[in-house]
Amino acid sequence: MQTRAWLLAGMSTLTALTSYAAVEVNTASRAQIEAVKGVGPDLADRLLAERGRRTFSDWRDLMARVKGVRRASALRLSAEGLTVNGSAFDERGERAD
Repeated sequence: MQTRAWLLAGMSTLTALTSYAAVEVNTASRAQIEAVKGVGPDLADRLLAERGRRTFSDWRDLMARVKGVRRASALRLSAEGLTVNGSAFDERGERAD
């Protein structure tokens, strides 16, 4: 019984950790991008189309090039794990490193 409890606790922890894993917009697959809460097929299309032209240098570059992504949505997407060049978005619109 103890082994089963430890196994369940471990699986819950693993699930929690993977749900907060960063998704790098410059390298992630369509499925990984769409798995970010708040990213639907239309936004994924826009992100991938712009990334196909050239990778995003930072959050400001992404917001300038992707229709519908502005400060509020960037904050939400970043909070859900989306990163640009490994960086989260902060309230000033700069890197949150």
